Amino acid sequence: MRRRNGTTPQLTGMTMNDIRTASRLLLLTCVMLISPFVFSEELKVDNLLLNGFKSNEPDLQWYVQNDTVMGGRSEGGFSIVDEELLFSGVTNTNGGGFSSIRTQRFIKDLSGYSGIKLRVKADGRKYTWSIQTDARWRGRQVSYWADFKTIAGELEEIYIPFTEFAPQFRGFELDGPSLDLSKISEFALYQYDKTDGAFELKLLSVEAYTQ
Repeated sequence: MRRRNGTTPQLTGMTMNDIRTASRLLLLTCVMLISPFVFSEELKVDNLLLNGFKSNEPDLQWYVQNDTVMGGRSEGGFSIVDEELLFSGVTNTNGGGFSSIRTQRFIKDLSGYSGIKLRVKADGRKYTWSIQTDARWRGRQVSYWADFKTIAGELEEIYIPFTEFAPQFRGFELDGPSLDLSKISEFALYQYDKTDGAFELKLLSVEAYTQ
């Protein structure tokens, strides 16, 4: 760098140690400014596919449970067609009023994730996603429920934060225990919007997502 009068500026009053120290401070400042972006990329966790319906995708092994187990009259079931799970039936509120499909037991630690992402195409009715762990209330199995709405005929991505799941027992909400994300052991999908009639939901995938 030169001044306009053509003379070279002088660094007066600085020793070589001072210059080295200033250089280190400048380098440290640059690293501190850049590092958050670098570390955020390194620490970013990809979404985890929990269940898909293509031949090479994970399968949590679903089965049906309707309100007939408690004397209800609803009907429901599922089939896998064209790499989609079709959950359909008829709910009857003269009884339990629900139809559900559930996974077999498994063990998943999802503590590094923010919630559940579903890809669905449904009928406009409200549905419920359920999670189970080893949590108990008075010795009984606790479930964690979160409702989600659908838009008739539209393919949607539904994001359900884990913070929205509330503990319940047989449809009655509890004060606790809190959801332990390190001990996820079962999922279920309910049609339990307390209305009568036919329902249909296509489930394309289930993922754990990060924000």
